[in-house]
Amino acid sequence: MLPQEIIRTKRDGNELDPADIASFVRGLTDGSVSEGQVAALAMAIFFQGMSRAEAVALTLSMRDSGEVLSWPELDRPVVDKHSTGGVGDNVSLMLAPIAAACGLAVPMISGRGLGHTGGTLDKMESIPGYTAMPDNALFRKVVGSVGCAIIGQTGNLAPADKRFYGIRDVTATVESVPLITASILSKKLAAGLGALVLDVKCGNGAFMDNPERAQELARSLVEVAIGAGMPTSALVTDMNQPLASAAGNAVEVINAADFLTGKARDSRLQEVTLALAAEMLVSGGLAANSDEAFVRALSALEDGSAADHFNRMVAALGGPLDFLADPEKHLQKAPLVAVCTAQREGYVTGYDTRGIGLCVVTLGGGRTRPSDPVDHAVGLTGLLPIGTRVEKDTPIAMVHARTEDQVTMVRAQLRGAVQISEAATAASAVILGRQG
Repeated sequence: MLPQEIIRTKRDGNELDPADIASFVRGLTDGSVSEGQVAALAMAIFFQGMSRAEAVALTLSMRDSGEVLSWPELDRPVVDKHSTGGVGDNVSLMLAPIAAACGLAVPMISGRGLGHTGGTLDKMESIPGYTAMPDNALFRKVVGSVGCAIIGQTGNLAPADKRFYGIRDVTATVESVPLITASILSKKLAAGLGALVLDVKCGNGAFMDNPERAQELARSLVEVAIGAGMPTSALVTDMNQPLASAAGNAVEVINAADFLTGKARDSRLQEVTLALAAEMLVSGGLAANSDEAFVRALSALEDGSAADHFNRMVAALGGPLDFLADPEKHLQKAPLVAVCTAQREGYVTGYDTRGIGLCVVTLGGGRTRPSDPVDHAVGLTGLLPIGTRVEKDTPIAMVHARTEDQVTMVRAQLRGAVQISEAATAASAVILGRQG
């Protein structure tokens, strides 16, 4: 079928044949389908939606647009996790080595931050010498020898998605649930996973800001992944406050290092990390149930084996051999560290979490366009959990900045993003639901 007829079929609310979807994706990949035609189909899907069968066909076609990895040399289950993105979400840095220490292989292909959300790849690139974009041979070697490798997506994995996403980004069609589903899963299926665990964020710092939409996305991801032959489960987690007490790149790496070594652990961050680890162990067949899996994951954290796997991964990918012994020695530091204080007494009762992420962007630690550079040194630390009692002039965050002008701007943004009230309110649960 001609591209314009495929567009017409979806525009009129009819179901597309898998062969026509595959044909359109081939044209998307080789450039024979124009940008205008891609935009038109994206808009038709945005308004008309897709059936599960259509979403599966789109996902598989996008997976097959490039290289599809397999891991026949590994003698352990291959499982990964994907997060839909948030603020202070450095879970992957702890989760991959915990899962590897428990016996999984975790080839974690991660992305960069965009807008108010942070990117795992940006955090790892703050480690000097770390090779975030290794060749395939090194990637496979590290996964095989260490059990985990956190890297960036190569151009050979699901290239159709890269072009499709770029056009969606400038045509206001990013929010389509079937298109989000196909975008996420095509890359994960191309990574050759045996199973996948998803962390779907929900709240004012998340892409999906209400529970109904978050549950819809989680359900779509799980059903389409299973339809494409990959066992998958999803947790819906709260993003109405930063997950870690730090937001930025190097500062979140230090937070992760403290977590792994036991120096300090944010409680909500620990709950999400261990819950996802338990999902991974059960889906990989290494634990009979979530309770058993939780105990195994916690043990790997407490006995130091997870920290050892992280350190070995960093070293194997070119980073310092002794990174966890003194991470601050190796990471860039902002020239200014300034306190931001509360302007009244009371309790921290809420966050504009997106606003916290935008503070990092103001400092230069995030990007508004994919091509923007990031300053790895800047960010926020000492963010307080909801429910904390503060007095006037109590620190509500430390600002890591390059200039005094940045400090002034970010202090104002922070004070607008942190809600302080006379009466305390309890934070919502951090795990809001499960699919799969």
